[in-house]
Amino acid sequence: MPFLRTSLLSAEPGRVPKSLDELFALAHAMEQEAANRYDDLAKEMRKQGKNDLADVFARLSSAEREHVDSVARWSQSRRGKVPDPVLVRWQTPEAIDAEVAADAKTSRLMTPYRALAMAVRNEERAFAFWSYLAAYSDDPEIKRASEAMASEELGHVAALRKERRRAYHREHDQDSAGASGTAALQIDARKLELRLADQLADLERHMSGPAAVRTRELRDETVRMADAAADVGRFPVSLAGKGSLEIAEALVDTYLDGAERSNDAARTEVLQQMAERAIARLAWLRSLSAD
Repeated sequence: MPFLRTSLLSAEPGRVPKSLDELFALAHAMEQEAANRYDDLAKEMRKQGKNDLADVFARLSSAEREHVDSVARWSQSRRGKVPDPVLVRWQTPEAIDAEVAADAKTSRLMTPYRALAMAVRNEERAFAFWSYLAAYSDDPEIKRASEAMASEELGHVAALRKERRRAYHREHDQDSAGASGTAALQIDARKLELRLADQLADLERHMSGPAAVRTRELRDETVRMADAAADVGRFPVSLAGKGSLEIAEALVDTYLDGAERSNDAARTEVLQQMAERAIARLAWLRSLSAD
């Protein structure tokens, strides 16, 4: 899974945990750092009189502290003790990018929507980190625990995306008026997946080496996802003319939404799996745009 090193992670982890005790210590430290960063941002926003932003960051900090407690309970149930910070022997990935956090304190453009968008990206990075460890661990127990951590982070992504959409609509005062009149101009996720597959093929033609190989793999996976995406979501036809990042982002949201709304267990599982693959794909595309 080398694409995770080059896309969501700023650097390859120095090592893979060798024990559950070390894994729990690492997870505990990461969640604690995120809680502290959000708490710091909440205090700074409060100082600046930006109470709406302060409230958002305070909620994010509170959620991360719940995650801290959850990891502690999990460690207690599995190992009979709380995580030991001494076992974190290597630098953990930053829960929140330091430069982004610094910009958040001074930017005049920061809004609740942008704050939540930042949080979504942070959770996507955490998902990638645990996915990386699951892929590279030789210990079945560590692999299973890392996969469980990745699954938890995917749930956090879904919840934050939902809150982010609400913030967007509040800020832009959007409503559904006139939506019925544009029904004929909508397409489903299958057509967007096929459009994205074409764009990935175009990208591959301008690449070489491992990047080309990974892009080809994603293109093939996208074609397969299209078969499962028929009748999922409703998008304006104009979206098909957008770039790969916009399309990939929209597909992530619709799979997460679909999984959240579904009352069918089998369908929910399919959509969750598609959302997971779509998140990894989006991260890869973002890494390319940043190069």
